[in-house]
Amino acid sequence: MRKIIVIMLAVFLILGLSSCQRQEGGIDRIRFATGGVAGTYYPLGTAIATTVTEVTEIPIIVQATGASRANIQLMDEGEVEMAIVQNDVMDYAWRGVDLFAEDGQITNFRTLAALYSEVCQIIVNPASGIRTIEDLRGKNVSVGDAGSGVEFNARQILEAHGITFDDIRRQNLGFGASADAMRDGRIDAFFATAGAPTPAIVDLALGRDILVLEISEENAARLIANYPFYSRYPIPAGTYSGMDTDIMTVAVKATIIISASLPDDGVYKLTKALFENKADIALGHARGHDIDAVYAVDGIGNVPFHPGAERYYREIGVIR
Repeated sequence: MRKIIVIMLAVFLILGLSSCQRQEGGIDRIRFATGGVAGTYYPLGTAIATTVTEVTEIPIIVQATGASRANIQLMDEGEVEMAIVQNDVMDYAWRGVDLFAEDGQITNFRTLAALYSEVCQIIVNPASGIRTIEDLRGKNVSVGDAGSGVEFNARQILEAHGITFDDIRRQNLGFGASADAMRDGRIDAFFATAGAPTPAIVDLALGRDILVLEISEENAARLIANYPFYSRYPIPAGTYSGMDTDIMTVAVKATIIISASLPDDGVYKLTKALFENKADIALGHARGHDIDAVYAVDGIGNVPFHPGAERYYREIGVIR
């Protein structure tokens, strides 16, 4: 009998401590949607989860997923509390347009932090005679998989230059398939939105000459005025074989979003741990070096910050 009483007291003590932890941290666990295991989102998400869990003692469970659009749908269904997405895709969800025109508005999430740039790259076969985006008219151009974020990036960038999909011979191919098609001479140019350098483009440039097209300041300004989730971005010289000068283009941002229902104090702890332990995150994934509080809050788009994250940013002075 005494043994049973001791066990019951131990159980009550554990439950009491768990209750205290919930009250103090406000969060029992976080399910974290990332991307495919071969991409950037999953290993970076794993590095973030490992470090932030250790610091905050809030368990973060990483899930491999279909990335941006799928992650927002998972959050809408209550299957995850945190996710990495492109900020253009989260803007579409927030407004219920483009990729989310059929789903309608999804607004049960907030911004936590932008992490790094997903660069809009326009790759050209020099033999095609293309030297500017305007030269894409009448050419064979891959604009990414049908219905993908890349396809919307391509449409918007072309629109800023007075070009529509009707003005090109459009093909819908992913990065790898686009690189193969250019290698075989089946397309003249392709769009890719990804961290630079992009492996498929690196491999292509090692075997043949390529050009990366620039987006002028005037056209970039027009694009950003219409779609504020874009920002100017220089691709440094040497990023790809034969690329001797910096190329100015635009980028969207890989961004952490978080459930709007999570308590402010808990989200504050997560945000603080992310930025104050970025060196440890970088040990797990090189993209951890890109984590920067000023970058994290600039040019996000329409989705507001979670109050817990905003509290941290105001505390360190990057939001006033």
